[in-house]
Amino acid sequence: MIRIIKKYIKNKVVEVYESRFGTFFFKQKGFCPCCEKDTTFIARNSWLRDHFKCSNCGCIPRERALMLTIKNKYPNWKALTIHESSPGTRGHSVTLRTHVKNYIETQFFVDKHLGDFVNGIRNEDLEAQTFPDESFDLVITSDVMEHIYEPEKAFKEIHRTLKPGGAHIFSVPIINKHKPTQRWAKKGVNGDPEFLFEPEWHGNPIDDKGSPVTFHWGYDIKDYIEKYTGADCGIIYIDDLNYGIRAEYIEIIVAKKKLLDA
Repeated sequence: MIRIIKKYIKNKVVEVYESRFGTFFFKQKGFCPCCEKDTTFIARNSWLRDHFKCSNCGCIPRERALMLTIKNKYPNWKALTIHESSPGTRGHSVTLRTHVKNYIETQFFVDKHLGDFVNGIRNEDLEAQTFPDESFDLVITSDVMEHIYEPEKAFKEIHRTLKPGGAHIFSVPIINKHKPTQRWAKKGVNGDPEFLFEPEWHGNPIDDKGSPVTFHWGYDIKDYIEKYTGADCGIIYIDDLNYGIRAEYIEIIVAKKKLLDA
């Protein structure tokens, strides 16, 4: 037997479907910032971050939050020069790839020469990029910065490649809500991760073994970025069912390069 529970959340009726067997089903009508269509957002798993999907394009909450932030902060986004590191095959990545003429995507192929193209994709290490200074209006990363061994180098390099007034806009799981950032792994002598705590791996579109989690970030990531780059950094939290944005670890960070950067 399935029962429908109607809840009022911020003046909206939300339907949560439950059964006596513990089945989870949650749906909400709204507008998707990624495919830009009216849609129904559906989750069949209580972990909304990865399972609350747009029924039209399949995007998930953090991708919608990232795209909505880009649109809100840079309404002229289609006319900008944008670099996305490690893009996916859905969500904001598809939107940017489709609508931005000056869009470049990169991946890090460890065994390939930096700056070369591998199957049409440029090979770049975020910690040591080959792009000239002030190349981009925006740099986008989605759940990438928790996999970097030396994030101060990556943030510096991203900042270097931004034009004044441009920004690094990104999602990253802020795991440590009530404590400082922790390094979770360091690079071993052979290049493999040496975990300092329980090993954690996330999916990687170009590596079947996945990407090691190297940091559990806290809200002090803002201070960290400002310390190493001088950027104006803010953390944006969006909780809006109209856009299907409700999930765990949903923060979006905007690190903007000052117009008169010293």
